[in-house]
Amino acid sequence: MAIKIGCFALVNPFQTLDKQLDQIKDWGFKYADITDNADGACLGSHFGFNAVASLDANAFDLNRMFESRGITITSVCAHATLLDPAAPWRYGTSQIVKAIRMAASIGVEHVITTEGDAHTEFGENLTDAEAIFSIKEKLHEALAMAKDYGVKLLLEPHGKYTGSVQHMERIIDACNSDALAVNLDTGNLWLAGVEPIEMIAKLGEKIEHVHWKDLPAEYIEKRGKMFGCGMSQIPLGTGVVGIEKIYDELVKIGFDGYSTLEVAGEHAVKESYDFLNKLALK
Repeated sequence: MAIKIGCFALVNPFQTLDKQLDQIKDWGFKYADITDNADGACLGSHFGFNAVASLDANAFDLNRMFESRGITITSVCAHATLLDPAAPWRYGTSQIVKAIRMAASIGVEHVITTEGDAHTEFGENLTDAEAIFSIKEKLHEALAMAKDYGVKLLLEPHGKYTGSVQHMERIIDACNSDALAVNLDTGNLWLAGVEPIEMIAKLGEKIEHVHWKDLPAEYIEKRGKMFGCGMSQIPLGTGVVGIEKIYDELVKIGFDGYSTLEVAGEHAVKESYDFLNKLALK
């Protein structure tokens, strides 16, 4: 079975989620994720200029929005702040737990999170051991709930620790949960200074979802200094990440799950979709 290719559900600025899905459908996609979300109500969504989904909404309404367009939800993104101190205004354990409940209620298997960059002096000054403990502590209850709800919590390379094969292994070992797996982000991992095929070789059995993005040559000087970027502006296969080799390695280990394009711009999205479909036909 071929790798299933979906689309980031943020493809146009200042548009609500239903309009984002209309565009994704028009481009021919059958899979997408719940990309942006928050607790409670969101002024921007109510007045029609962003695509934030409420974690407190009726998840079945959200599912119907996708289904009415023939689109399957492949994951709920819940990228958190796991190094800074917990606070009500920081996206963290509480929001991950809500994302797990949302996913479970509508039959979505994966919730994707990460530690992110530290934004406080506290987070910036953690030792490696303290940082891994912070991640473990903030994920502990979420993982227990994920296991009970039959959901997998996936760690994505999008920070200093998840962007390292060695540290990712340490986090997985520290959490010691069958409910924890990996979302491979090709661009973020390369940007962190790691060849994605190294993580595939070491943690391939843990990879259950993929985010695709390629990066242009100007990112070379940022490599090892920057630990994640939201979306790529170029089509897959035109940058420096080595997408074809990564795709081949994923096929070799038998990965045939869901994947998502994190690519901006109609041309880049369509070219990327075509590129991956051609790789599937090799």
